[in-house]
Amino acid sequence: MHSDESERPVLRIVRGEPDDVELAALTAALAAVSAAAAAAQTEPEPTGWSLWADRSAALRHPAGRRPLRPGPAAWRTSALPL
Repeated sequence: MHSDESERPVLRIVRGEPDDVELAALTAALAAVSAAAAAAQTEPEPTGWSLWADRSAALRHPAGRRPLRPGPAAWRTSALPL
């Protein structure tokens, strides 16, 4: 870390006079948003199971299957995995 980086402010207040509590709340909110964005960018661990072999996928819907919806491709989706 350079000395220039340590002197540069992380937050800059453009308007108003916030007190210490308001600055702490703003910092906590920005940290939470940053952590949520970082968590959303991580990829889930691959399970190694295909949807055909995953038994938990069969339990997500009544009777173990995705509900069929009428339409031109209904015959095709009836055979696809959940």
